[in-house]
Amino acid sequence: MHRTLVRLLLLAAFALASVFAADIDGKWTATYDTQNGPITTTWELKADGAKLTGKANSSFGERAVTEGKIDGKEVSWVEVIDAQGTTIRVVCKGTLNGDELKLSRTVGEFGTTETVAKRVK
Repeated sequence: MHRTLVRLLLLAAFALASVFAADIDGKWTATYDTQNGPITTTWELKADGAKLTGKANSSFGERAVTEGKIDGKEVSWVEVIDAQGTTIRVVCKGTLNGDELKLSRTVGEFGTTETVAKRVK
């Protein structure tokens, strides 16, 4: 009886976690300043429980969203840019608030950029 109750409580906790997970599915866009001028990036993101996948597209081309995680309203992922044969790892961390995604993008050893992505409707 005790084990059955514990299992039911765990099942309920997992079900509630998906209900309260961030609603990030869809297309997002942001423009941010860089050393070489402004760049606009569009992300197509998809949540599967606590896992986040998708793709990013900018003047650097299309790339996969990897290592994606969702914890409530907190999200993070990695993009890898091929800049003329040099691989640059971009770590994105953000907080979702409705149709806005406040992002911090750490681009290799070049620094961090703050931006706000908006949901494309």
